[in-house]
Amino acid sequence: MVLPFDILEYHQRIKGTKERMAEKGIDVLLITDPANMNYLSGYDAWSFYVHQMLVVIIDEPQPIWIGRYQDANGARATTWIYEENVIAYPDYYVHSDTYHPMDFIAEILTQIGQGRRSIGVEMDHYYFTGMALERLKKGMPNAQFKDASLLVNRVRMVKSDQEIEYMNRAATIADLAMTRGVESICAGRRECDTAAEIYYQLIKGTPEHGGEYPAIVPLLPTGDHTSIPHLTWSDRPFVDGSPVIVELAGCYKRYHVPLARTVAIGEPSQKLEFLAPVVLEGIQNVLEAAKPGMTCSDLEAIWAKSIKKYGFEKESRLGYSVGLNYPPDWGEHTASIRKGDMTVLQPNMTFHLIPGLWFDYDGIEISETFRVTEKGCERFTTYPQELIVKRESSILLNSSDQIS
Repeated sequence: MVLPFDILEYHQRIKGTKERMAEKGIDVLLITDPANMNYLSGYDAWSFYVHQMLVVIIDEPQPIWIGRYQDANGARATTWIYEENVIAYPDYYVHSDTYHPMDFIAEILTQIGQGRRSIGVEMDHYYFTGMALERLKKGMPNAQFKDASLLVNRVRMVKSDQEIEYMNRAATIADLAMTRGVESICAGRRECDTAAEIYYQLIKGTPEHGGEYPAIVPLLPTGDHTSIPHLTWSDRPFVDGSPVIVELAGCYKRYHVPLARTVAIGEPSQKLEFLAPVVLEGIQNVLEAAKPGMTCSDLEAIWAKSIKKYGFEKESRLGYSVGLNYPPDWGEHTASIRKGDMTVLQPNMTFHLIPGLWFDYDGIEISETFRVTEKGCERFTTYPQELIVKRESSILLNSSDQIS
């Protein structure tokens, strides 16, 4: 087994997690977010569609992995956890009206003397349900349950040098995927063909480093749908004179670097030509100002001032902390670049800066993922920061045509 990080780094992560547990008065932390499980143990498998858990006990040196029997070998293969700390529940607990995995987990925790302690659970994560909490409470009636939704997420915010290296590799993959995707866009070609090209490159990666599935699929709103930022693709052909927004992320060792660009097929509209320099100026103002000691709210104020002089306001947040994750999101759910977020920037924090502007019938996205450095910040990707205009002639393809 080759772990993606040195064992000492995992120990340091556990130490940081236990320090936050102590601050919150939590004795036992039950982790169900697969990104947090991966961060502390290395566990990496597409098994998060069933209940699974990493248990961190404040006075025990090793975490405990508890999951489905057929996934236990995955825990043995991808984590640094000792054999005796990998515990599997039988398959009759899976998708049953009678049995629930949290019944099994509550029984295990009670057996090992944790049934009367302060238990932290990730109440506001996708992978922990209301039923899960009810069954845990029923199985451990003497425990005190506390919300620990973002406890590990906040430990993850400042990246190690090895994490930054993985994000650099993800950035190279993002650049290649954006290049391949943009090259495939032209009138007459289907949206799904471009999505396929992007996916191919995301997974192929580079000759040195293969890519992985991103936590969010490539987003490809087209035409008047560019006003709707989270649409994917259809089998409709691109149309001359239409804009296309491409948003994707390179992924390596589950670390993401998102990247978005706007493409004009043929001549861009006057509005798009006007918007692009406004957005680009705002991006540069933010990137030039970002440095340790500033807050996320400070960055948003710089952006708001930059676009206000052109008569624009942005309702949604300007960006968010990004890095390690699994579907359905590549964001870390902690810091957001928006008014009132007083998170102080520190070296090796990483953010997706996405100053998209969306209107009733159109929109624009040009985004950058950046790392806070000792004195400022730096972009991960190198893709040209501009509105992309494709003026070549339209082509018509059959559905069986391939892009070379």
